[in-house]
Amino acid sequence: MSFTPKGAAPLSKSVNLAKKPVTIGFLLMNNFTLISLASAIEPLRMANQLSGSELYQWFTLTPGGHQVQASDGLTVTPDTPMEEMLALDIVIVCGGYAAQHSASREHFAWLQQQARLHRKLGAICTGSWVLAQAGLLDHYEASIHWECIASLKEAFPKVELSSRLFSIDRDRMTSSGGTAPLDMMLNLIAREHGKDLSAGISDMFIYDRVRNEQDQQRVPLKHVLGSTQPKLLEIVALMESNLEELLTLDELASYASLSRRQLERLFQKYLSCSPSRYYLKLRLVRARQLLKQSGLSIIEVASACGFASTPHFSKCYREYFGLPPREERLGMTNHRPLNPVLHSQKLPPELAAGATGQPPAPEVRVSAAMKALAQARDEPTFASILLH
Repeated sequence: MSFTPKGAAPLSKSVNLAKKPVTIGFLLMNNFTLISLASAIEPLRMANQLSGSELYQWFTLTPGGHQVQASDGLTVTPDTPMEEMLALDIVIVCGGYAAQHSASREHFAWLQQQARLHRKLGAICTGSWVLAQAGLLDHYEASIHWECIASLKEAFPKVELSSRLFSIDRDRMTSSGGTAPLDMMLNLIAREHGKDLSAGISDMFIYDRVRNEQDQQRVPLKHVLGSTQPKLLEIVALMESNLEELLTLDELASYASLSRRQLERLFQKYLSCSPSRYYLKLRLVRARQLLKQSGLSIIEVASACGFASTPHFSKCYREYFGLPPREERLGMTNHRPLNPVLHSQKLPPELAAGATGQPPAPEVRVSAAMKALAQARDEPTFASILLH
């Protein structure tokens, strides 16, 4: 699988079905979050099912192959010890409750070894904390669950933390918790195998909209700043309450009993941008919500978010999100194929063997992906997305 530098998002138009499947190892930390793990694996399973080919395979890993407990109390037996030298393409750390306390030197040494072997490294939920502890996120843009943003930023200042749902930066891919790993995987699948397959997976999961790297976590600002900057919190609250009828910077400073210069210093120090830029961001994020969730016209959305003219709104929107408002709205309904092409595809020999019950060769480890693909051969959606 190819990883794209931040700022670029090419989509492949074809795929070689004979290509070796991408192999992903999921390193399970104790108290990992089960919903995040499932959100990462299920898109891979469905990609195989809809394509009728093993595009992806995956293994769950722990030190020594020992069982671990998920945060909901379920005990999970991994597929293999992490020490087994599998030919992995990607390693993803699955975190959860108190991940920073469940990681050991053994984990760090193994992850550092994977980096030396040039494996792609990733994390879901609080797994980013483990990668940061291992020194593997320095100078990378990274995402983590919003509860941990402030503490991770304090502990590891070299990590370029983002409040985005997920971040893909060179050979690192990190995601916040919950269902955000689903969006990250769907975006990766779209880049590698095309939008039709990603949209088909989304349809199977009754997932209305695939979020992208520009989508932000809804992070309460108090969790970013703590309680140490009450004036800044007050000013941001004023901004959020006045998105249509804008307040000037002098008015905002006056309400908080600050000078304009003090106001600008606060924003630069704690939010790394000017007050005007932050205010604009709030208005554009609100505009995106209205475009996707309401029937307001683009002119009405622009007015509701404090823009005096539609051209100025469109220019600002394009600069921030990478596409104009009209395309944003059209993409909400036109991103999926209306009639997926059904076709028959002969099973590869190893899959046919699995389907007939013939045991695999002793030296070959059968992945969970291959087992799931064999079981899915009679599903009506099997090989329902034509990759060409």
